[in-house]
Amino acid sequence: MEAMRRAAQEAVFCETILAKSGDNVLLETLRGATPVTWEHYPPGDVFDRDSGAQWYYHCHNGGPEAAEHGHFHCFIRPQGKDGPIHHLVAVGVDAYGKAIRLFTVNQWVVDDVWADADSTIALLDAFDVQMARPSYLVNRWLTAIIGLYHNEIAALITQRDAVLAAHVPPHGTDTRQDRALEVVSQCNIELQARAAELGI
Repeated sequence: MEAMRRAAQEAVFCETILAKSGDNVLLETLRGATPVTWEHYPPGDVFDRDSGAQWYYHCHNGGPEAAEHGHFHCFIRPQGKDGPIHHLVAVGVDAYGKAIRLFTVNQWVVDDVWADADSTIALLDAFDVQMARPSYLVNRWLTAIIGLYHNEIAALITQRDAVLAAHVPPHGTDTRQDRALEVVSQCNIELQARAAELGI
C-alpha cells in the first residue's frame, strides 16, 4: 500500500509541475509536433539501459470526438537493448494528457517476443525510466502509473492469456497473429480518484 501511495504521489506531482507551465504529459511528449498516426513519439522510442524499460507514444485515427487521443506502449528488454523485448501494457490518454485506460494487445500489434502471463507480470517491477530526456517528468509519470496500477495490469495480463486461450482464429491463422483480435483486455483508470482513495 505504501508503494502505491508513493507512486500516486509521484504521478500527481509530475502532472502538477507540468500544469504550472500549461503543459501535460501529452504536450510534453509531442513537444510541439503535430501527431501523425502510427508514428512513434519521441522518434526512436525511449530506452533506459539500466532497467531495460522502453516506451513510445502514438495515436490512431480516432477523430476529434474520440475519448482517447493515443497511448503509451510500455515494454521491457530484460537482457538489454539487443535482447528480447516484451510488451507490458499500453496507457491510453485523452487530449489533455489524462490517463483514461490500461490495455493489453495481441502479439501482432507490437511484434514483441511473447512471454506468458506469469513471466510478463514478473517483469512489471523492472519498468523504471530514470532519464532526463526527452522529458524527466513524463518518464517518471509513466513509471509511477505502472507502479500505481500494478495489480490492475497484472490482472489484465492474466485476462489476456485467458482470452487468447479461448479465442478461435480463422483456419490456418495463429491466435496471436489474428488481425481480428487487437485489444485483448482493458480497464478504465482515473488518477485523481485513485489518489483520493489513497488519501493523497
